[in-house]
Amino acid sequence: MNLEDKLVKLIGCRTVSDADERDESEFAKFREVFAELFPLIHAQLELTVISDGTLLFRWPGRSDGKPIVMMAHYDVVPAPAEQWRNDPFTAVVVDGYVVGRGALDDKGPLVVIAEAVEQLLAQGHVPEQDVWLSFGHDEEVFGSGAAAVVDHFRTLGVRPWLVNDEGGAIVEKAIPGLRGRQAMIAIAEKGTVDIELLATGPGGHASVPMPNGPTARLAKAIVRIEENQSPPRLSEPIIAMIDAMTSKAPSGLRTLIGQAERLDRPLAQLLALAGPEASSMVRTTIAVTKLSGSPANNVLATEARANLNVRLAIGDTIEDLVARLTKLLRGLDVAIVNINGDNPPPVSSVDSPAWHHLVDTLNDLDPKILPIPYVLTGGTDSRNFAHISSSVFRFAPLEMSREQRQSIHAANESVAVASLRSGVAFYRTLLTRPLPV
Repeated sequence: MNLEDKLVKLIGCRTVSDADERDESEFAKFREVFAELFPLIHAQLELTVISDGTLLFRWPGRSDGKPIVMMAHYDVVPAPAEQWRNDPFTAVVVDGYVVGRGALDDKGPLVVIAEAVEQLLAQGHVPEQDVWLSFGHDEEVFGSGAAAVVDHFRTLGVRPWLVNDEGGAIVEKAIPGLRGRQAMIAIAEKGTVDIELLATGPGGHASVPMPNGPTARLAKAIVRIEENQSPPRLSEPIIAMIDAMTSKAPSGLRTLIGQAERLDRPLAQLLALAGPEASSMVRTTIAVTKLSGSPANNVLATEARANLNVRLAIGDTIEDLVARLTKLLRGLDVAIVNINGDNPPPVSSVDSPAWHHLVDTLNDLDPKILPIPYVLTGGTDSRNFAHISSSVFRFAPLEMSREQRQSIHAANESVAVASLRSGVAFYRTLLTRPLPV
């Protein structure tokens, strides 16, 4: 069976991790289909099922030193069928693209990893070092699977030499003024925090409204937050990104980049104006994602709530966030409640042998692709591994246009079949090229 057909079959498993839609039988079906599609992985690698669903495979190497962990997840976000051109869980191949929920996030990258390993097993390849495959079942809900894998590694005494998860991709025109193709490799990710705002009042009949009630105060709070964004600033990984851009930037921009550390604020402000993706990298962002108020049309709300989904910039903390919001909302009689999340995980180095191994793999395949370290604005399972490994990267070796990137968590998500094949070549090379001394 060809690569795209394997992905189509796995997309057909409705592994939606949202609590209202989750069907454990679909997750079991995925694991069964996955075993049928990749029999050598299941026959020759050691499998441990973690937290009732995360699949952890160990491929023993000639040495247990410098272990490599390759990550992906098979749960997906909901996909309202009315928003799609086709049924999102009956994947189709159209004009060389696989279209369906999870094509990019993250069943496509998972299939690419599995296919590379399956092919190498068929050739009798034995890796130089232990290779682990960690395929999560609850990433989209910030579940416990990956954290449990890390606990398992601690018990075994495994400290990964290199970890690679979803995140960046091979892109063009993602950064204004930069020519050619870039491999965006995240060396850090922002912290993810959910905070609830709560306004309360006495309620009553809607025919006798009270001024400045809970919904009005909550609305004022949301507007105040929207109008007072966190200031942009350069962090360590952003400076590393700017340094990497130097060789391909136009001369005027190259001069500015060369003074990044001295011109911290102007460059941060320039990036903040370069578009939503760049802006989100250089500041803490706050998005209002859920709102609730009165349970009926003719009843005044006794409670009005808003969920803030916050992505903490590198260097910011939950404590900083709460202090800023407290100051910002002063005088509105709106409480900050139910704080859940994590600070940004540690930043990985671009001077490590593991980084150079990843970059050299890219160079072997196409020396024209410029590797650029950056900050991932979303959250991944790999944040857990950053506490046991100093080389945690987030890079799916797939070509993604701006439209494709925007389709992640949205309608008509798609991946090019040619991109899947080049992704397999990337992982084959990563696993077979000699490790740096």
